[in-house]
Amino acid sequence: MKTNIYLIMLAVVLATVAPSCQKGYLDKSPLSGPSDETFFANQDELLLAVNGLYKSAAYAPLDGMPLNLSIDDGTDIGWDRNNSALQSIGKGNQDSNNTYALEIWKQAYTVIAKCNFILDNLDKVKDKTTPAIFNRSKAEARFIRAYTYQYLIDYFGGVPLVTKMLKLEEAQIPKTPKAELADFIMKELTEAALDLPNSYTGGDIGRATKGAALAIKARTALNNGKWQDAVDAAKAVMDLKTYALHNDFGALFSYAGQNSNEIIWAFQYLRASKTQTHATPTALLSRNGQGFSNKVPSQSLVDAYPCTDGLNIDESPLFDPKDPYKNRDPRLGFTIALPGSIYFNYQFETHRDSLKCWNYDTTPAKRVDNQEAINAFATFTGYCWRKYVDLADKPDRSNSELNVIQIRYAEILLIYAEAKNELNQLDQSAYDAINLVRQRPSVNMPAIASGKSQTEFRSLVHKERLYELAMEGFRQTDLRRWNIAEKAMTGNFYGRVQRGLVAAAPQIDENGLADYTNVPNRADLRVIEIRTFNKNRDYLWPIPNIEVVTNPKLIQNPNY
Repeated sequence: MKTNIYLIMLAVVLATVAPSCQKGYLDKSPLSGPSDETFFANQDELLLAVNGLYKSAAYAPLDGMPLNLSIDDGTDIGWDRNNSALQSIGKGNQDSNNTYALEIWKQAYTVIAKCNFILDNLDKVKDKTTPAIFNRSKAEARFIRAYTYQYLIDYFGGVPLVTKMLKLEEAQIPKTPKAELADFIMKELTEAALDLPNSYTGGDIGRATKGAALAIKARTALNNGKWQDAVDAAKAVMDLKTYALHNDFGALFSYAGQNSNEIIWAFQYLRASKTQTHATPTALLSRNGQGFSNKVPSQSLVDAYPCTDGLNIDESPLFDPKDPYKNRDPRLGFTIALPGSIYFNYQFETHRDSLKCWNYDTTPAKRVDNQEAINAFATFTGYCWRKYVDLADKPDRSNSELNVIQIRYAEILLIYAEAKNELNQLDQSAYDAINLVRQRPSVNMPAIASGKSQTEFRSLVHKERLYELAMEGFRQTDLRRWNIAEKAMTGNFYGRVQRGLVAAAPQIDENGLADYTNVPNRADLRVIEIRTFNKNRDYLWPIPNIEVVTNPKLIQNPNY
């Protein structure tokens, strides 16, 4: 595997820098292919290669969607309608030939190989670049490599640590334990942060910043139970005074919000000449919106959001089963297209008897056939995702250039609050962090009052991450970090009652998980699939079988 990635990387770098190497075209060394002796020749070639890292890091393992926008559909809060490898992960019947896991592994090590190539050859242009560009380029390569390893250990646990280009005889290496990898990642990010600026302007926007490195360090620490490191890294981001929550939560995931100060780092997309785009709207959109509705949220996620008084729907007097979306945390409607709302300029109604709906694309609006009721492949759950769906993409839904957030300030505040609580240091700063998230102007949920026990505050943080971060790619790691995946990922995955509403609120537990046992019309809920979760296996993904077969030193994860 490593040898193949080595050769692929050389070919990619050659293609990247070729336009700037036209002089002396008869002087080829070697004639048969790329040679690392010729890279890098100047600062421009170095910058081109580093720029290519960002594009490579934004890989899409399924349906043209960046990793973090698809992966929640293999959890309790989302579902992939396609008979895909992601659906298998959600259902709990994945094996070591799972192609979603394989694609992530393969792409991740391709990115790591590219980073290693740059880091191995950087010194060749040290005297041909400015010190600032040289140091920044090195830090960017280390950042992207660490960011990629962070994803790998979240899903696979221990994996091979490769920090240089490998020769054939070096290609077979064993796993490095997850804890050692976490330490490596955090050390890399700490050192990279020293040479990364706080911000960029112009064409450099989208590069790794000091805040991005510290933020990924905080995330890595949190996911590996290194609570003090998580607190310290999150606090360092907060102390930069560079970031602030965006007032309009819904706009944050649209073109209107992509320059927000809340965004710490985002993948950059550009439709011009199809430089780089993603197909997220096509996968998420309703049938009336000419999408496929093949990545959809669950009924249990809808029911998890509290009422505006801060109480769960099974506790709040504001909840009305006959008008279930009224008086709810505004993030519910910002995250999910709800029946009765306007979605992509259509009345969104998934009640199976609503055969007509309003089309607001015309003036005046007109009644049209409602594809959400009559199309066999309309959303199976009765809901659609709303984040990253913007009307500006209507002319070309398969080639969106909406930037995709990888890190935002709200995550940092929630990391800080969770880690402080796990340290049993529940002071006012932890309350301030979670309340900033809850009380941004467009959300304005009640503040959490002080005086909570560690257990009570833990419950609040768990639920707050669900309300705030749904569909952004955190649910897999959250369920595993909290050791509740076997509860959340077992049993019926529900969609809405197709010709009605849930007759009463389900019971919502301390983690925001819904139990429909006592709902009178539970039998009317649509059972999308029945899931299992093997706690002795599924807390890690399988290492791709091809990797284990070709590398005898690489031991498969337990029970695969």
